[in-house]
Amino acid sequence: MKYIDEFRDGDGARHIAANIAAEVRPDVAYNFMEFCGGHTHAISRYGIADMLPANVRMIHGPGCPVCVLPIGRVDLAIRLALEQGVMLCTYGDTMRVPASDGLSLIKAKARGADIRMVYSAADALKLAEQNPDREVVFFAIGFETTTPPTALVIRDAAARAVKNFSVLCCHVLTPAAITHILEAAEARQLGTVPIDGFIGPAHVSIIIGSKPYEAFAHTYHKPVVITGFEPLDVMQGILMLVRQVNAGRAVVENEFSRVVTRDGNLAAQNLVSQVFELRESFEWRGLGEVPYSALKIRPAFAAWDAERKFDLHYTRVPDHKQCECGAILRGVKHPQDCKLFGTVCTPESPMGSCMVSNEGACAAHYSYGRFRDIAVVAA
Repeated sequence: MKYIDEFRDGDGARHIAANIAAEVRPDVAYNFMEFCGGHTHAISRYGIADMLPANVRMIHGPGCPVCVLPIGRVDLAIRLALEQGVMLCTYGDTMRVPASDGLSLIKAKARGADIRMVYSAADALKLAEQNPDREVVFFAIGFETTTPPTALVIRDAAARAVKNFSVLCCHVLTPAAITHILEAAEARQLGTVPIDGFIGPAHVSIIIGSKPYEAFAHTYHKPVVITGFEPLDVMQGILMLVRQVNAGRAVVENEFSRVVTRDGNLAAQNLVSQVFELRESFEWRGLGEVPYSALKIRPAFAAWDAERKFDLHYTRVPDHKQCECGAILRGVKHPQDCKLFGTVCTPESPMGSCMVSNEGACAAHYSYGRFRDIAVVAA
């Protein structure tokens, strides 16, 4: 397959792995966080961690939108569907995120709620136009990648005066979360790990560009390499981070230059700024309250804001006491450190959010790493 196979070539991967092994210093510990869940999935799927020297550690960050969605936000969506009788639309992975009282959106659907999986925000708007006698709410989640499509449907709903459509907005922002991990007292209290550099998100960076990461290099002296999702992309990004650490440098480098630019997609950014504004604070699963880390709908589009329309009030709900998703999202623990992993908690019956999406650290390790754990214990 042209343009894909080239980035999955085994000989190429072994060549980069040899370069990494040759360049790491035995007396240095290299701790790199891949923020994006897509990278977590790639590292697990292609066995990249097994190709790295023992002193190069990849830390799974909170870059899976489903994983960081707090219980209280899912509860709001469930209440809309069960109590307000709305037609609730959302993406597939969101359907299975655990909520309060043993519920999830898919379990609420089994109780009779009208909850529908859609492939795009535009699908939800179309359902509203086809069902003018029903209130239709799109439960919008995701990072900067999925935010422009939500902004577009809100703008289109306003332009077409679709009054029975609204959006429950839970879009979150990547740079704010990275800042929180690096400096917030709350994160330190919950527990963090040393981080020597970041594998920067790929799809997010297509929208926002590489420029927003420059502060992490300059202010915190943490190198960032924006990296594609294919195995050779990830390994090349790791090699670039190793070289920066060895040289005492901290800059933003763009391994994914075939797609990402410094300024990003300005048209998408302008659209988002027309429709959304910053929230003062937003709860992230695993990180707690993170200031200025999420978006809300501007007052000009209040008629399409489900929080205003249905007078919704957020209540924070703690995670399951034995679930370690919070610590896993901060890199403090591994999936196999959780007592629930692979027994009570599986992709078919997730107890925590990290087991829901295939980009979640627990789901990725369950699919590609748990048999390796058995082999290690047996040895």
